[in-house]
Amino acid sequence: MSIPALYFDGKTSRAHQVTLSVEGGHATISGEAERSCPISELRVSERARNTKRKVTFPDEAYLEIADTAAFDALLADTGHQDSLIVRMQQSWRGALTAVVATLIVLTLSYLYVLPLASEGIAKMLPEKVERSIGKGMLDFLDKQIFAPSQLPQARQEALIGQFRHLQPPRGDVPGYRILFRKSKIGPNAFALPSGEIIITDELVKLMKNDEQVMGVLAHELGHLHERHLMRRVVQSSAVAALATVVFGDASAIVANIPTLLLDMKYSRDAEREADDYAIAMMKANGIDLVHMAGGFEQLQAATKETTPPPYLSSHPSTDERIDHILKSR
Repeated sequence: MSIPALYFDGKTSRAHQVTLSVEGGHATISGEAERSCPISELRVSERARNTKRKVTFPDEAYLEIADTAAFDALLADTGHQDSLIVRMQQSWRGALTAVVATLIVLTLSYLYVLPLASEGIAKMLPEKVERSIGKGMLDFLDKQIFAPSQLPQARQEALIGQFRHLQPPRGDVPGYRILFRKSKIGPNAFALPSGEIIITDELVKLMKNDEQVMGVLAHELGHLHERHLMRRVVQSSAVAALATVVFGDASAIVANIPTLLLDMKYSRDAEREADDYAIAMMKANGIDLVHMAGGFEQLQAATKETTPPPYLSSHPSTDERIDHILKSR
């Protein structure tokens, strides 16, 4: 079988009218140019609709073949077979299978691989990166959400001192600093990756006693101990975080702080880990867990279980958490 083709020698732009034939494992062209080459040394382009096929010689000379049906038949005679990927590209079933498989891999990676990887990357990030991220978050919140605390300084110092005197449940206590803020978002508390635990005036006033405040602070210290927020930051900005590990420049993450704050939602597992840390801390200091449960009851009554602002962490249901706390007594 011979088929028409255009031959380009790779040195000039001139097209030579030739015919291509294959015999005995060799491809031969004849006409305005003549040459022969073992078919094992030729590179054949992938099939694509309405596109000429290309056969490239070892010296980068090549053939353009317009009659793709005849060329396919010629290839079949030689025993040539397209790769699995090419065959899948030519089949809508294969393409659909590839899309579905890709979606499954991406979903599983997001749900399982990325969280595990984020924990490892978070541990590798230098301390100065955590400080930069925490400062950026606090600056943003102070401009948009917070106002200076109106709690008396003596009251702030009393709560800080009381918490400092509590025995932690584990020896490796992360460095932390308790900050008070008046807030547009009502009673709340959360920890920044740089170690600041923010507690709002509204939450302090909502709690019936200091033991309930201690339970809230212990929960946030649990988030710091497990590096939950840093892991969430890495997860939300994985590429930037990896670049920070490699190049030591945190600017890519810091630039995304407003976006990251909108996505700072812990998983239910992270919330349970922080609750368990707080439970252990309360028990280590002989504080009845009924106070910690009462704090959640106060928050439940105040918020009516409304959806929290998007820049704050989402939690398991309050009833579920209270039940878990009381069962741990």
